[in-house]
Amino acid sequence: MLGAEPHRVTRRAGLGALALVCVSALVGCRDGAGEEAMGKARVGVVKPVAAAPRRVELVWPTPNRAYAEGRDIVAFIQPTASGVATSGLFGSVRSGGRQFHEGLDLLPVERDRAGEPLDPVFAAMAGVVRHVYRKAGGSNYGRYIVLEHPAESPPVYTLYAHLAEVAPGLTPGTVVTAGQTIARMGHSSSGEGIPKDRAHLHFEIGVRVSDEFDGWYRGRGFGSPNEQGLFNGMNLLGLDPLEFFARSRTGGLASLDLVFKALPAAVRVRVASPEVPDFLRRYPSLQEKAAAGVTGGWEIDFSATAVPLRWRRPNGETFSGWRRGEARVVFQDEALLAANRGRDLVDKRRGVAVAGEDLAAVLGLLFVR
Repeated sequence: MLGAEPHRVTRRAGLGALALVCVSALVGCRDGAGEEAMGKARVGVVKPVAAAPRRVELVWPTPNRAYAEGRDIVAFIQPTASGVATSGLFGSVRSGGRQFHEGLDLLPVERDRAGEPLDPVFAAMAGVVRHVYRKAGGSNYGRYIVLEHPAESPPVYTLYAHLAEVAPGLTPGTVVTAGQTIARMGHSSSGEGIPKDRAHLHFEIGVRVSDEFDGWYRGRGFGSPNEQGLFNGMNLLGLDPLEFFARSRTGGLASLDLVFKALPAAVRVRVASPEVPDFLRRYPSLQEKAAAGVTGGWEIDFSATAVPLRWRRPNGETFSGWRRGEARVVFQDEALLAANRGRDLVDKRRGVAVAGEDLAAVLGLLFVR
């Protein structure tokens, strides 16, 4: 069933031009020679009415209203086989906190007689289809769709996985509206798939790391072809979708940038590379004000899940004596890292903090080395 009404967490306010208001009044009749029998119409002052501030139109991607109604997560999150509801949330929520989950698993609210989910899947924001993968068993995501949202800042991607079917006619380049039905929820995945009693939508909001991913992938010798191109999960970095929906629910999501700015830095890294990565050309709003003069590299704040949140150009002296491409950890929040053990961001080598496996992989993609 691919037709149902989506639930909008908030609405986008009008962006129209300033309204013009004209007020007219009739002047009463006067006695006396030379006066008109009827009063002259007086036109009031034209008053501009300011357009309401823009809000991101963010739509919950399934028909389930539980989150919008403030209900407990058990009403909208599908847990793993453990039965622990938090295992379907974003973050280091599985295997006692040692396994990272890069999205939300949203349970169905309607099934057919055979127990198959019937819930339609909605586009969370207006955007453009970038990737459609229709092979049920060719990816851990199963059948999945990736949208990008060029009207937003930053123009994030959203991902919809484990689908039963994709809406007819949906192909890369298709423009979609917020709340448009794009698929039906399912339980497709690699291997034997997901048991239908745990069918769900895996949903992500995040950023794409590199346009050079395919070359990076081939150079790592993974042993299987990259069928997903730039939209392979290894080239996508998710943020907690509930960070966005929570702001939207209270009417405070004027821009997606607010979420990136609010998240704390778990790790800060300096990289001696003067080039501008394609990541920043794609997401320019993540760069803070540049230092005056020539600079030889970057200072980057990473979230606890290795998302590059904020970029700065330190002054030219910062990288004096550094090797080109050298990366150094200059700050780490021990408490944040300890709470996110599913991602290896920082290791110690001879007592010195260095990039861990996951952070090193992201840095390698950002600066393609």
